[in-house]
Amino acid sequence: MAPLVRIMYAEDEPDIQQLVSLALEVVGGFTLKICSSGLEALNEIEAFEPQLLILDVMMPELDGPGALKKIREIEAYKDIPAIFMTAKVQLDEVQAYLEVGAIDVIVKPFDPMTLADRVQVAWAKVGS
Repeated sequence: MAPLVRIMYAEDEPDIQQLVSLALEVVGGFTLKICSSGLEALNEIEAFEPQLLILDVMMPELDGPGALKKIREIEAYKDIPAIFMTAKVQLDEVQAYLEVGAIDVIVKPFDPMTLADRVQVAWAKVGS
């Protein structure tokens, strides 16, 4: 399996965008494309060609699960792995995110120093 390099991240909160950018680009060494909405992610995906999506669950216009559904309607991205980030972590909610195809659910607040490792562990699941 190819090493993970390009991640598309959709999040509407600028503070969290900055934190994830530091965690994944500076600490993790990934190339990150930050989108401020699910709709922006949908519009930018073909130009960026990410290997993995990280989607905030709650966003205006198009939420994370909705964005994933629409992105997977694009033939080239029908199987793209996705991770959801959310503060809503009731067991049934987490189960619902996994059922719509997430490979992992990361709880907010998260530890920025371990985020890149957590993403790598989820990525390793894709290849197994």
